[in-house]
Amino acid sequence: MARTGRPRAFDKDQTLERAVELFWSRGYGTTSIQDLVDTLGVERGSLYGTFGDKRHFYLDAVRLYWDVYERHLTTALDSVPLLPALREILTHPARLDEILSDAGEPHGCLVGNTTAELVPHDSEATELVSRLYRRFTDLVTDALRRAQATGEVTGKARPEDQAQLLLYLVQGLSLVSRASLDKTTALAAIDTAIDALRA
Repeated sequence: MARTGRPRAFDKDQTLERAVELFWSRGYGTTSIQDLVDTLGVERGSLYGTFGDKRHFYLDAVRLYWDVYERHLTTALDSVPLLPALREILTHPARLDEILSDAGEPHGCLVGNTTAELVPHDSEATELVSRLYRRFTDLVTDALRRAQATGEVTGKARPEDQAQLLLYLVQGLSLVSRASLDKTTALAAIDTAIDALRA
């Protein structure tokens, strides 16, 4: 039987990538469906038909954001020595003035922003960000365990606890950086944390 109906006139993956930038720069609540239609150049019906409602579209964008971030994170954590790579990961939120996107300058971490905006009243968002935070600490824990074995990182604390501390640091910095945190102060705090990890 011949297919009926009009084919989708847009690339789903490309549209989702552009939506990440929009949601990242503007947030969930202040981004309307009309904003998405206007910015992405896609008809409202096509967006609903492909992604569902705005909330599901947003959560898909968060998942894509994390997929990209995790690839970079994994590459960085495979570095030897580890501590310079960890410093790069942690300083990312403090260097937002150096990062530009099509939708303007993004603010903070999209996962952290989701936590601030949707958790805990949205159970699906809560489950998603909790899983992503666990993924971060699992990856960092493994890297720290390897670095402890080579003598680069102190063994005075469990790598699981060190990784949890780094999660709190990077997410706290991501949130505070949205209020125009002084970059010099932020970098000094990060260097203090990195120094504490040295063997």
